[in-house]
Amino acid sequence: MAADPHPSRDNPFPIETYLRTLYERHRGYRQGQVADYIPELAKAEPDWFGICIATRDGHVYEVGDTGQAFTIQSISKALTYGLALEDQGEAGVLARIGVEPSGEAFNAISLKPVTGVPFNPMINAGAIASCGQVARRGGKSRIQRITAYLSGCAGRELDIDPLVYQSESATGHRNRAIGWMLRNFDIIEEEPTEILEAYFQQCAIRVTCRDLAIMAATLANHGVNPVTRQPAIAPEYIANILSVMSTCGMYDFSGGWIYDVGLPAKSGVGGGIMAVLPGQLGIGVFSPPLDAQGNSARGIRVCADLSRELALHVFRGGAGPVKAQRLSYDNAQVRSRRRRPPKHRQLLGREGHRVRVIEMQGDLVFSTIEPVLRSVQQGSVHAQQFVLNLRNVISADDTSLRLIAELQRSLAPGGARLVVCHARALVNRLAAHGFDVACSYPDDDAALEACENVLLAELLGPPAQAREALTLAQCELLDGLSPDNLAWLEGALQERHYAARDTIVRSGDPGDALFLLLDGSVEVRLPAQAGKPGRRIDLFTAGMTFGEMAFIDGSPRSADVVALDPVHCRVLDRDTFNRLDTDNPGLKISLLQQITRHLSVNLRRINAEVLAFKG
Repeated sequence: MAADPHPSRDNPFPIETYLRTLYERHRGYRQGQVADYIPELAKAEPDWFGICIATRDGHVYEVGDTGQAFTIQSISKALTYGLALEDQGEAGVLARIGVEPSGEAFNAISLKPVTGVPFNPMINAGAIASCGQVARRGGKSRIQRITAYLSGCAGRELDIDPLVYQSESATGHRNRAIGWMLRNFDIIEEEPTEILEAYFQQCAIRVTCRDLAIMAATLANHGVNPVTRQPAIAPEYIANILSVMSTCGMYDFSGGWIYDVGLPAKSGVGGGIMAVLPGQLGIGVFSPPLDAQGNSARGIRVCADLSRELALHVFRGGAGPVKAQRLSYDNAQVRSRRRRPPKHRQLLGREGHRVRVIEMQGDLVFSTIEPVLRSVQQGSVHAQQFVLNLRNVISADDTSLRLIAELQRSLAPGGARLVVCHARALVNRLAAHGFDVACSYPDDDAALEACENVLLAELLGPPAQAREALTLAQCELLDGLSPDNLAWLEGALQERHYAARDTIVRSGDPGDALFLLLDGSVEVRLPAQAGKPGRRIDLFTAGMTFGEMAFIDGSPRSADVVALDPVHCRVLDRDTFNRLDTDNPGLKISLLQQITRHLSVNLRRINAEVLAFKG
């Protein structure tokens, strides 16, 4: 009975959902026959089936019978070849084992004329020769060193299935013939019996589908096991191993495999397939029924779908293993340019961690987007809103866009929200995959403001549809002033009204006035230049003050200020401010203190944003 491929989880991750779909798609496939030329292999259940993907940073996605033990068989050939290279060096191994595809069955007695050199290390003749090149060292036998080497690649201690080994040895007459022919040509330089028994034991090492994926990820990760973080394979020989896997790893189907699937891979008659996307990830598939070439029939179909649907073909072009996540920060560190009243600022400071921004870069393909999506899914335990900033994204394939859209859908049932900004031409392509384009914003500031509004509405309730204009006493700048001082300002400050879209201040105007906003909202924008549109740098609402910087230092205005809706404000002009020197010096000191405090708060906010942008 196959294991339940659906572990309990309310919000499955998009990649997990995809693997479940892939599993169900191929679960009923019944072609192929379980290997029976080795009697013990014939005991495998035809319905055993597992799929596993291991990433370069050690995360594992799996579905089905990924914990079912089976024997590694010919998959061991690729890794033992690596150990032989480490022991004898490239020149020493190439003198005894070729790297050319043979075009023959894996167990063919296939040696080059005259020299007797096996065509490659993936057929039995070459694999027996590789085993013979593994040295006895440190008091350990060949098979002990091979088992330890494969254990390092799997990240756990592996063992040998004694019944399969005995069955291999009892029926291995053809391999014994190959061993003696290799001895005849001095490809192996000792009586072959011990080497042959080590080879039979090597093929009988027990692994799981998960082990194969981690072994493959170790090859993808320059020889470092991504789970244990321990070196397992000498990095200088990774290219050698992957090259022969590419050309010879799938028996006499190797040409069709590399053309269609495009991944260095090795199969075994135990039903396993180990495939590598260099520099990025490893794949393990397990299904015992074999096709006519000796490869897992179901596994071939699964890997073909994985390659096509996740765009994994090694020759497809596009991104290498460059991180897609450039920066990550939350709303407590970086806020929108919309100025908020003190209560709102305090709430965002305390609860802003619930809005997270991820700035992305480069080319988005499966292997680069996967860690970002995983980070969002894991972060949804603490955060409820996520902004994917696509400003620095160069390109994105359909696989990555589909996964972003699926992530948005998977987050929604748990109350989390995913938005994007700076998507540009990607918006329509995202929409084609079902992404809600109402959650796409032109820039990061607009996205942050929208997320802040959602968060504040959750914390405070929705904003009132209508509100009364504020009084001077309710302006933040005048907080704490005495009634007499407020009365003085009430009589001295000019009163102004502006219609929506009126320009209140223009860049270059003299900084001769300070504005206290009593009703409406205004936007501070850098003016358009050389055909480029202006850009919002601040937004003020009732109770706030603008224009204080130029008012204090006397410099010209550096930006435009435009009314977003009808605006009512009071204005402190330069003459009135100077008159305070004689009429009310205490009030002038209080105003200067408040202005200084406001500028200090803004400077601290900018410093916090700079630190966040440094990562």
